[in-house]
Amino acid sequence: MKDGNPIADVVARMRLRLGELPPGLEHRRYFLGTYLRTTEAVGRAIDQGRFEDPDWVEVWDVKFAELYLQAHDGERVARPWRLAFDAPENLPPLVHVLLGINAHVNYDLPQALLAVISDDDFLDRHLMDRRRRDHERIDGVLSERVGAEDDELAATGARSLVDRALTPFNRLASQRFLREARQKVWHNTTELQQARLDGTYEKRLAELEVLSAAKVADLLRPGQVLLRLAVTGFGVMLPPA
Repeated sequence: MKDGNPIADVVARMRLRLGELPPGLEHRRYFLGTYLRTTEAVGRAIDQGRFEDPDWVEVWDVKFAELYLQAHDGERVARPWRLAFDAPENLPPLVHVLLGINAHVNYDLPQALLAVISDDDFLDRHLMDRRRRDHERIDGVLSERVGAEDDELAATGARSLVDRALTPFNRLASQRFLREARQKVWHNTTELQQARLDGTYEKRLAELEVLSAAKVADLLRPGQVLLRLAVTGFGVMLPPA
């Protein structure tokens, strides 16, 4: 990832916020650190030519990151993010990471996609096939990060014996959850695009906010989060309008 490009710039903004976390917000470093490293990995994948439309992926990834930064900075804090940010500080680091991923992927990602896919684009089947394939290629980048991010959490020394015993399951489950969530994100993006056409976008976005917040609230219940996700799934789906 070259210095001075848009993704390098947004990584620098994340790193600045990571270094300036005030007392009482230190628990945010778990998701923010994970997201920073993941964004760097996406930047490297773009440089390596792993996407069909790297320029589009770059713009999209920056739009996506900016939605998180707005929430982190308190500019636009939807309910999924409020629940994630207000979670007890003493929760396991993995739970803080999952809360942030849930809020960001389920709620923010469809909005980021719509910001870089016009209504005319949706009419071009070949273009949308390319967009979908690049959307799915992100899974490969993220899956490659699962083991490394698990090691990062282990380095904090904050994992229980049960967490350590479940490590192989955690890594496989995390990869499956990411794939499942992205499939549902694409569905929600198409639902929101139709709402954008018929003038009900704000209503449908509010529905997505409620669904995403409910999933975050479910993750906050006591118990093994990944085991529960294995039963209930990670993503959320907007019902037909």
